[in-house]
Amino acid sequence: MGVTIRAFDPDRAGDTAAVLDICVRTGDAGRDATGLHPDARALTDRYAAPYLALEPEWAFVAEADGEVVGYLVGTPDTPAFAERFAGWPSSLTAAERAAHVAALGSAIAADETQAYPAHLHIDLLPAAQGRGAGRMLVETFAANLAVAGVPGIHLVVDPANAGAQAFYPRVGFERRRSVPDGVLFVRSCG
Repeated sequence: MGVTIRAFDPDRAGDTAAVLDICVRTGDAGRDATGLHPDARALTDRYAAPYLALEPEWAFVAEADGEVVGYLVGTPDTPAFAERFAGWPSSLTAAERAAHVAALGSAIAADETQAYPAHLHIDLLPAAQGRGAGRMLVETFAANLAVAGVPGIHLVVDPANAGAQAFYPRVGFERRRSVPDGVLFVRSCG
C-alpha cells in the first residue's frame, strides 16, 4: 500500500465524509468508537469538523489506492481557533462547547503559547499505521507551519493511547508533562 499525502479538499467528493468517518473509527484512544456515543458528532464536532470548516487550509489527508486512510487537522493559532470554535454551529451543547474551548486553552501554559501556538489532531485507520503515513502527515503540517512563520506545535494525547504516546517522540515531539486530559507533547516546526 503506497501512501500519498495531499491537502484536504472540501470540494472533492468524499474528503469530508472520509475524515469524519475515520475520526469515529479511531475515536476511542485509537480504537473504533462506533456506537460509544449516542451521536457520533460528539467526537467529530470536537476533533475534526470544526477544523475542516474553519481552517481547511490546515487539513491534510493520507491516501492509499485512491481512498482516504488518514488525516491531520490543525490550526496555527490555538487561542484564535478557540475563539472561532466558540461561535461555530455544532451539535454540542453550550456547556460542552464551553468545556472544549476551555480545554483548548488549558493544556499549555500561557508562557508556552508563543513557542507552541499550533495544535493538531491526527488519525489513521489501522491498515495505514506503521507505513509512514503519520510521519508524512506531521512533517507536511510542520513544514507548512514553518513557511507561515509558526514556531511550534503542541498536542495532548489520551493517556490510554499507548500507540500515540510512542509515535510522537519518533516524529520529533517531546513529552512535556501530564495535563488534566492527558499527556502534553511539544515540537518545534523549524
